[in-house]
Amino acid sequence: MNWIFFIFLSVNCFSQNKAQLFEPETISKNDVFGLTISPNGEEAFWVHSNGGRDTLTIMQSKKIKGQWQQPEVASFSANRNWKNIDPMFSPDGKTLYFQSNRPVEGKPARKGFDIYAVKKTKNNWSEAYRLDDTLNTDASESFVSLTKNGSVYFTKENPDGKGKTDIYRSKFENGQFQAHENIGLPINTSDREANPYIDKNGKYIIYFSSKAEGNFGDVDLYISFNKNGTWSTPKNLGPEINTIEGEFCPFYHEKEKKLYFSRTKVLPNGRRVEKIYSIPFDAEQYKV
Repeated sequence: MNWIFFIFLSVNCFSQNKAQLFEPETISKNDVFGLTISPNGEEAFWVHSNGGRDTLTIMQSKKIKGQWQQPEVASFSANRNWKNIDPMFSPDGKTLYFQSNRPVEGKPARKGFDIYAVKKTKNNWSEAYRLDDTLNTDASESFVSLTKNGSVYFTKENPDGKGKTDIYRSKFENGQFQAHENIGLPINTSDREANPYIDKNGKYIIYFSSKAEGNFGDVDLYISFNKNGTWSTPKNLGPEINTIEGEFCPFYHEKEKKLYFSRTKVLPNGRRVEKIYSIPFDAEQYKV
């Protein structure tokens, strides 16, 4: 009897450490990525990709009595002429950030993504507003995440073409964002880094890299720790998370103690299969 219990316990523990598909019946149906969940765990947003990059729409769902409801198009993503990506809650849950290629007044030539936000209202969300040019440039900005003191981390195409895409930071001081800066080595390299999820206290960052050490195939997720303003050598999150396919869009939910991430596979016809996964996560286990 004891052996049976031991085997059951071992199998159960092993299954809990494997990445699980998130809501396959209602949300993760082969064409989604970029999940974020409110701090209270009751509201979710993600991107419906339709298997490509020609149509990108932000969807939402609410959890009622423990069940995620049928998805709806987010109010600020209803215009299908615009592409909208990378929703992310602020640490307090009162603001949702995302990126859009909708027209920018006075900048008719701008075609890339800019950073936008909506504020939580009594019944839903406010109208979308664009963040100022301290963050937004003629290059494309994407995947914003914030610390609780307001510093913002995001991906930006490099105007000089070096490093392809890198991770940038803008501090929030005196009630406004400061000039953004490239966070540099050892995180940013001459290749491609993107999708930074920053811990709310700024202690660590999770992001994807295309060529960092320990890569399993396509882009993988890595973690780096901040000690006295210096980032540690990035560490691959390992085979429980990373595969020969591409892993991206990390998001940690503190209340659930889970890491959510997306996985993409490019088919021979150029279309994609994209799903959202979750796994129990403790950043401390990756410290050297």
